[in-house]
Amino acid sequence: MAHKAEILAPCGSFETLEAALRSGCDAVYLGGEKFSARQNAANFTDEQLKEAVRLCHLRGVKVYQAINTVVFDEQLEECKKAVKFAAEIGVDGLITQDLTLVKICRECCPDLEYHASTQMTIHSESGVKMAKNLGFSRAVLSRELPEHTIKDLTNLGIETEVFVHGALCMSVSGQCYMSALIGSRSANRGLCAQACRLPAQGDKITKGQERYALSLKDMSYVDKLQRLEKDGVSSLKIEGRMKRPEYVAAAVNCCKNSLENKPYDLKALEAVFSRGGFTDGYYNGRLGREMFGTRQKEDVSATARILPELHELYRRCEKRTKAFFTIKLQESSQAELSLRDSEGNTVTVYGDIPQKALKKACDSDYVKKQLSKLGDTIYEFGGLEAAIGKDLAYPASALNDLRRQAVEKLDQKRIDFFTHTADFTDKSLADFSALPKAYERKKIRIMLSKLSQLEGVDLDNVELVGVPIEIASEAAKIVSDKSKLMIIMPRFTFDEKALCEKLSAAKEAGITKMLAMNIGHCLIANDLGFELHSGYSFNLCNSAALDEVKKLGAKDCTVSFELKASQIEKLKKPIEIGFVAYGRLPLMLTANCPIRNDMGCKNCKGKLFDRTGREFTVRCPKGRDCAEILNSDILYLADKLDDFDNADYMELHFYEENAHRINEIIKAYHGERGAKPENATNGLYYRGVL
Repeated sequence: MAHKAEILAPCGSFETLEAALRSGCDAVYLGGEKFSARQNAANFTDEQLKEAVRLCHLRGVKVYQAINTVVFDEQLEECKKAVKFAAEIGVDGLITQDLTLVKICRECCPDLEYHASTQMTIHSESGVKMAKNLGFSRAVLSRELPEHTIKDLTNLGIETEVFVHGALCMSVSGQCYMSALIGSRSANRGLCAQACRLPAQGDKITKGQERYALSLKDMSYVDKLQRLEKDGVSSLKIEGRMKRPEYVAAAVNCCKNSLENKPYDLKALEAVFSRGGFTDGYYNGRLGREMFGTRQKEDVSATARILPELHELYRRCEKRTKAFFTIKLQESSQAELSLRDSEGNTVTVYGDIPQKALKKACDSDYVKKQLSKLGDTIYEFGGLEAAIGKDLAYPASALNDLRRQAVEKLDQKRIDFFTHTADFTDKSLADFSALPKAYERKKIRIMLSKLSQLEGVDLDNVELVGVPIEIASEAAKIVSDKSKLMIIMPRFTFDEKALCEKLSAAKEAGITKMLAMNIGHCLIANDLGFELHSGYSFNLCNSAALDEVKKLGAKDCTVSFELKASQIEKLKKPIEIGFVAYGRLPLMLTANCPIRNDMGCKNCKGKLFDRTGREFTVRCPKGRDCAEILNSDILYLADKLDDFDNADYMELHFYEENAHRINEIIKAYHGERGAKPENATNGLYYRGVL
């Protein structure tokens, strides 16, 4: 049987769910009232989730629940209850980014499938393989990937899911902290404020002449779905849990027709929502200005005009299966009606005893006319086998009643057939020995950006020196004690083979430590024999997730800087932990350089300006695959270290600082005064995120 990709529809409300189902999707994804990365969607109560599973399974449609925010320690038991409920009602799979869910599913309900969210930044062979090793049955791939990479990743023994239509984030998913750092609305917690849709440009903004250097058009691969299916992609995902029912219906309809090689109306899809049209730049590997766009007045007007037309797409129920009837109408016996669907589910109902005909006797045509009135149900009349005795009458109302009974009974049988619950055994998530608080002076690790920063830095009071992979081999020539060097892995790369070649060269130069920045790096570290440390981009926010990283082989880990200091203090530690204590925190990681696309490299000042006049440093992508947008303020905690007694080490991140300034900062974190920058911030360690 040829491989068939599913069309996966977004459902942010019950009305949208009905539109998706009536339009013919193969699967839906939705969120409960908590732990959903779209907290501003209507989402589903527990009762609505149960009903959603029932309605979907009636149609043979799968239901994936997004429990895909990071989880704090104080929420672990509540999160476990959410998973238990999903298992009990027959949800077909969970979508998650927090390694805690891996632990819950593996230990409490091993029969429940779980999918690796795009928030896990899975974009390479090692990432997909590591997801498989962790027990994920599917990996939702990063949206930045070209076709040839998508194709390569579909042959690694795990299902792949690819976004094919909807909004594009400027940042690589899972690596955006802009909304959190600016307004405490964390994307990793499902409350992104979409700061990327506001004015931003490579020079100061003049009122009335704003540009939008962070706003991408919506993606659309509708014309490429057959190729993606042929490449082996398992699920074709439509973005849009915040969108209206008409949008979802139009997207499902276009995708379905595209896969079936039927005409589809892309103009209608563009009219219901777009930002000046669509882009397929990532798929084709053509990045640049044509990928950028904003929502215009014309787009809004087009939406208002098209909505009534699109409502017709889901006014009638999508026929999902054939209904095959067998009826027996015999003298002196109860009427017997059997109904079978295309999947082989069969039910039988009984009615009154037929009477002798006073006028016209019933025949198969008469019976067929009544039984084929399937109206707004999922069934299409497939045929009738009739055994009807001679000169018998049976009222149309009685036949209709038999049909209704049979349909209701078959509905339930189909729901039971497609619903697979999973047993849940409650187990502790903190069944490990915890390390004591550090209390004593914390170890200092410095993270450098440039080779020139190494010359003149006093390394005597530094435990480790992190250097980017691009300069690692050269750094090994400068630092005599190679045991102090650690390679900082890139958070995203398009060429993992080249990356591994650089790693091998660095190891030959004497570097044996690696700071992993995504789960794929854990596999690479093991294969190449590096000592593994895990970085802040793992977004580790609770004790159970720390334990999972330890099982991946990490010697220690840097917790998320979206945690409050008080939350870090309460973490139960299976391994040593650290925190980012200094530097320009990252706001975005972007495959599209915002300045290059806004004004060209020639005019680049290395800064991005927002509408308030704030300047954000942009780390040039030259020599790496992504640009980084860094915070306008500098994190400084040298005077707050007593609030981090539970941490064993701290990371100091340096971008533009020279060796002299780096030495000043190191001394400040050893207790000396006088190095605090003017634009200092405490980050999120005291205000936290929502």
